[in-house]
Amino acid sequence: MPRLRLLQRICRQAVLVVLTCILAANSAIAQETKRPKVAAIVTVYHHNSHADMLVTRLFKSYTLDDKGGTPSLDLASLYTDQVPKSDTSRKWAKQYGFPIYDTIEEALTLGTDKLAVDGVMLVAEHGKYAKSDTGQRIFPKRRLFGEIVKVFEKTGKIVPVFSDKHLADNWEDAKWFYDTAKRLKIPLIAGSSLPGTWRYPATDVARGTKLKQLVAFSYGGLDSYGFHGLEMVQALVARRKGGESGVRSVQCLTGDDVWNADKNGVYDRVIFDATIKCLKFPPPPDKPLKELVQKPVLFVIDYNDGLRVNMFHLQGAFREFAAGWKTDDGKIDATLFWLQDARPYNHFEHFLRGIEPLMHTGKPPWPVERTLLTSGMLDALLISKRDDGKKLKTPYLNISYKTKWNWEQPPPPPTDRPSRSQ
Repeated sequence: MPRLRLLQRICRQAVLVVLTCILAANSAIAQETKRPKVAAIVTVYHHNSHADMLVTRLFKSYTLDDKGGTPSLDLASLYTDQVPKSDTSRKWAKQYGFPIYDTIEEALTLGTDKLAVDGVMLVAEHGKYAKSDTGQRIFPKRRLFGEIVKVFEKTGKIVPVFSDKHLADNWEDAKWFYDTAKRLKIPLIAGSSLPGTWRYPATDVARGTKLKQLVAFSYGGLDSYGFHGLEMVQALVARRKGGESGVRSVQCLTGDDVWNADKNGVYDRVIFDATIKCLKFPPPPDKPLKELVQKPVLFVIDYNDGLRVNMFHLQGAFREFAAGWKTDDGKIDATLFWLQDARPYNHFEHFLRGIEPLMHTGKPPWPVERTLLTSGMLDALLISKRDDGKKLKTPYLNISYKTKWNWEQPPPPPTDRPSRSQ
């Protein structure tokens, strides 16, 4: 009889252990499957805008057709700063049942007196806004982020924020954006889709490598695509030995100064040629680049640790993003950063997949300092261009950081490397 009671007690204890494990597992699953509610604060929302590329995926699937995988975020609300005739947000709101508010405060509180969302996506790209004297579109990022911050301070609650592309079109506003987030301890990331897109060949700067020089190719608008090119560069070079140490000076060369940069020792032609070999659509070999490019531009960036980056903008000859680099031991590597140039533009899918963890955990997957630095570099480079190629010292860009973020080749796109790169 005592033996039977002992067995019964052991069985009861075993059942309790099993039930405890089940409850703990269910709790963990519930936490893992919780879908953060996100407020989207955008400048404009129309077909193929950045708002469309990122926010529409929250309710129309990763592939923008209701057929792809479902992001782990729910769109709770939307605010649009402008509503052009091409606006598509109103029809999506009716079809998918999300509210559009007239103010940012209402979008974040869902019309209550409390912060009612788990995260914010700020997509200030596209729209009718003025340009600065350096040619940058002046998107109202400081104003929009300032309104978000007011809600945080009023409600006494903070949630993660993602801001698309650069922090601002000028250094003062970019630094204010960064400093404000740091002061209030707002989990923040920003940047471009370029760092996480496909690479052909699939290669990266080996972590801890000592780099000597990097050559990059960009195209499109100097402010909009030039930023993408700098983010591509920074995702590579921040992996070098010692991590990022900041930028000592920048210079923007144009016209004949670009064509003479080779013989003047500005860049290494061997790296340049190796990078061209990665292009899917290289310039015709029988025509000199000078005949193909009317307005050549070269961004020259000198880092505090001696690294030099040369980013060429040769519109008419190059229409792809690519980069090549040389290490201190003379090894050269290069890769094409490939973008899907037709809807659904799946490089935005991989960008969104990088944003999702921030909204779940509040932990930035990559350092926002990367985008603070690229925002400052772009502003300084365009000032140099405005001032006839003046070399500018940039002590305020002494921005040091290290990154644990690692690039991984995304799954193959829906069609394997379509006929034209964006």
